[in-house]
Amino acid sequence: MGIAVVETPTKPFAGQKPGTSGLRKRVPEFQQLNYTENFVQAILDAGLGSKKKGAQLVVGGDGRFLSMEATNVIIKVSAANGLSRLIVGQNGFLSTPALSNLIRKGHEGRVVDGGIILTASHNPGGPKGDFGIKFNCENGGPAPDHVTDSIYQITTKIDKYLIAKDLECDFTQVGRYEYDIDGVGHFTVDVIDSVTAYVDLMKDIFDFPKIKSLLAGELTGHKFRVLLDSMHGATGPYISTILVDCLGADANNLLRTVPKPDFAGGHPDPNLTYAKTLVERLHTGEHDLGAAFDGDGDRNMILGKNGFFVCPSDSLAVIADNIDCIPYFRTRKVNGFARSMPTAGAVDLVAKSKGLQVYETPTGWKYFGNLMDAGRIAICGEESFGTGSDHIREKDGVWALLAWLQILAERKETVEEIVSKHWQKYGRNVFTRYDYENVDAAGANLLMTFLEAQLPAFVGRDFSANGVTYKVCVAVADNFQYTDPVDGSVATKQGLRIVFEDGSRLVFRLSGTGSAGATIRLYVDSYIPSNDSSRLLLPAHELLKPLVLIALDVCKMEQFTNRKAPTVIT
Repeated sequence: MGIAVVETPTKPFAGQKPGTSGLRKRVPEFQQLNYTENFVQAILDAGLGSKKKGAQLVVGGDGRFLSMEATNVIIKVSAANGLSRLIVGQNGFLSTPALSNLIRKGHEGRVVDGGIILTASHNPGGPKGDFGIKFNCENGGPAPDHVTDSIYQITTKIDKYLIAKDLECDFTQVGRYEYDIDGVGHFTVDVIDSVTAYVDLMKDIFDFPKIKSLLAGELTGHKFRVLLDSMHGATGPYISTILVDCLGADANNLLRTVPKPDFAGGHPDPNLTYAKTLVERLHTGEHDLGAAFDGDGDRNMILGKNGFFVCPSDSLAVIADNIDCIPYFRTRKVNGFARSMPTAGAVDLVAKSKGLQVYETPTGWKYFGNLMDAGRIAICGEESFGTGSDHIREKDGVWALLAWLQILAERKETVEEIVSKHWQKYGRNVFTRYDYENVDAAGANLLMTFLEAQLPAFVGRDFSANGVTYKVCVAVADNFQYTDPVDGSVATKQGLRIVFEDGSRLVFRLSGTGSAGATIRLYVDSYIPSNDSSRLLLPAHELLKPLVLIALDVCKMEQFTNRKAPTVIT
């Protein structure tokens, strides 16, 4: 006798609309009776559609609070809905890049139809923190808008879900677990080691022996010292295996590598504010490179000796410019690069010099997926500390670190030397971002409505601050709209832009990655030509101060938010 399927009556929950990267809410919301079950049922119905019967999915997450319970729900709901197999990371644990890889590589000769990722990325965790559920498609990337829209529509009408309540699976132990489900058929759960497949992928992409020689001092005559901070997020086991076991790094230079459900009370966002300890230790000059990673392992921050900060826009451009240093790309045709619209245009200059196409997309890694699948881009990135390539369909923090180490091994220069020479060659795209987190949603929406209404009047106007005057470039004071060059789909209202005649920009967006309130992001960037030696190496905050003052004034930030200062400055 098999395990019974129970058809459970339910009612819709308001607000189960996926944002930029899945559904993110506070943990207590997900703990409501039927809340998680409703959303998982909607994912299976909309994400798999007619392929649901017999489908295979990968399941895992960053280990944050509620992950074990949610994994258990996914297993039971998937069994009842006729899926044939789940590939589950041990303890329900997989970094986002590792899960994307598992989808793409398939399982035992069979195609994998997608995956469910349990993460709220760089948001805090714990009983009162954030939780999230995201669906990735068969290409390994985040579900596109039409799929997430379908998921949301189902959540607004759902009246029942199917669940195999009596199914028990010990996914803390690696192994195969098989079940017979009444009226449905055979169901298998393969619990796998969470790290091995991803480490193997990195070995295929990079020259590990050469990086090991760099760290050991065999290439330069002195040991290359790294300091890496996993912030108690998902990269810890991957970084420990790769850096210590494979590359011979000192384990004492790996910080916070044990994943914790609440990230030890920290905020797992790799920036200058939340990775403060790493930044301070780099300033002592004892390490040659530092890096931090976020909760689910897809974001990264790179620092050089003495705390030299590599802006994410520059990091993307440097990797693109040195793409031939990475063995993976020596055997592949590289057709182009891409960046999100708020990201400064440093990579555009690299693409132009190489005769390659560059694409400007909305924020959200899902917009890069079509371009990668069509072979149009090899490397892409976002200013929000996300960098990646076509090896998977997610941004990848560990990959970005290894890309930098490979470039450093080839060039035998410091991080700061490489970046400074890049500026001397291409000029410098100076960038900063102001985040106003958890502001009142009504005030945030009013700010955006007010500012958008003003845009037509800005065209042709001069703006001044600190004795510096800027003139708005005609025709580029708008709400960014993107037409996908592959499938023709259109994404509207992707951020308000004010572009000046010298190429300087102000961009305003409401973030889609928060779980409560609203986050306003203000992006400011300006281009310094390579021959402007007097300003090329000045601090970003000094170069951009006039533009920041103009931006805060035109949007009336303080009036709408009651905030005198941002939560985070990047």
